[in-house]
Amino acid sequence: MEQRDADAPEAAVDLTIGDLAQRTGLTPAVIRTWETRHGFPSPRRLESGHRRYSDADVAVIRQILRRKDGGVRLDAAIAEAVSHRGPTSPSIFAELRRRHPALVAHRLRKTTLLGLSHAIEDACCAAAERPVLFGAFQRAELYTPSAGRWTELARVARSAIVFADLDTAHEAGPSGPEQVHLEADAPLRREWAVVCDAQDSTALLSAWELPGQTTVADRDRVFEAIWTVDPDAVRDAARVAARVAADADNATAQLLVQELADPPRRRANEAEAATALFNRAIAYVDRLR
Repeated sequence: MEQRDADAPEAAVDLTIGDLAQRTGLTPAVIRTWETRHGFPSPRRLESGHRRYSDADVAVIRQILRRKDGGVRLDAAIAEAVSHRGPTSPSIFAELRRRHPALVAHRLRKTTLLGLSHAIEDACCAAAERPVLFGAFQRAELYTPSAGRWTELARVARSAIVFADLDTAHEAGPSGPEQVHLEADAPLRREWAVVCDAQDSTALLSAWELPGQTTVADRDRVFEAIWTVDPDAVRDAARVAARVAADADNATAQLLVQELADPPRRRANEAEAATALFNRAIAYVDRLR
């Protein structure tokens, strides 16, 4: 049964055309020309008729300008960027279900998710070169048992960011992952996620906790879960995570939002990577039974 997070509204940031011009280096006249000739950006209109834009428009325009500076024609750069637009949801699970409906969701217990998570984390350490890592743990007490593991992951990663209802008692050490606090109403407070995005290796696990489990033992909690090594799906998950962290004023994530706007590089060994991860996951899940 497909579950959709109905409580994950998009947090919108309204920018005027002057704001957009200032943040992208374009003039208002050029922005209007793009809208007329290329259909992008597509602003929201107020009742007064004034245009309003979002942070996502800023990220896409910057991506277009980078591609144009690299020799790509403007119309081609716009078409490519629009086809890889940023996330519309602050929920990793909801965004994946929207953009990749072919991914099959399964109901899994927490113990199974632990095995899958460890498999992805260890595969990332073993195979990925300087990956970008994200982990969503819901609550601080659920992250604490994994803090040592994620400190090791952070040492081999280009960046590592974890999410939970973290506070000052759980500050990151000098070699640990960066930590992002989740408010009580944040969609990621209901989600479990491990995302590994690198040029040579990609994998993700995304799960949404089913409601009504307040009396269920922690290890028996049930989630709707999906996992994949598809670079496009992994990049979409990484974009959501980066955006959530950037909105929480994480400086590293604010840079990642721009970097992850580019499409991922396809790899020739995706089938082999999926098989290796599956084999590792089976062994880990069996060990945790």
